[in-house]
Amino acid sequence: MRTAGPSEPPVDRDRDQILQDIVRRDPRFRVEAYTFVLEALDFTIQRREKGQKHVSGVQLLEGFRDLAVETFGLLARAVLSEWGITRTDDVGTIVFHMIEEDLLQKTADDCRDDFHDVFDFEEALESGFRETLAKVAI
Repeated sequence: MRTAGPSEPPVDRDRDQILQDIVRRDPRFRVEAYTFVLEALDFTIQRREKGQKHVSGVQLLEGFRDLAVETFGLLARAVLSEWGITRTDDVGTIVFHMIEEDLLQKTADDCRDDFHDVFDFEEALESGFRETLAKVAI
């Protein structure tokens, strides 16, 4: 997945309006969930080597997990749950909603199954938090 770049055709509606429209059609996830997935995509791309703008579903999920732990700490699971995200498949649904609206692009190899049950959200977020604590502990 990657964000739509400047060479793509312009979108008539702005991003916020598109996200509001998606949420109206499928209210399982809050707008914040979509915004955070976009932030996680940028975070994941920035961690990759220069010139590599495409990330796989697993890579996005790893970046998503890391950013959630970095941003929300021990509250990551609660915040994401409040937004409707409780499993890796939810991230995939959000991604593909944004692909359908041309906010993101995919390759021919990208599919929803790339996000299916990749890891246990509770364990991944809690272990990620423990690892972060271990890095800063004296």
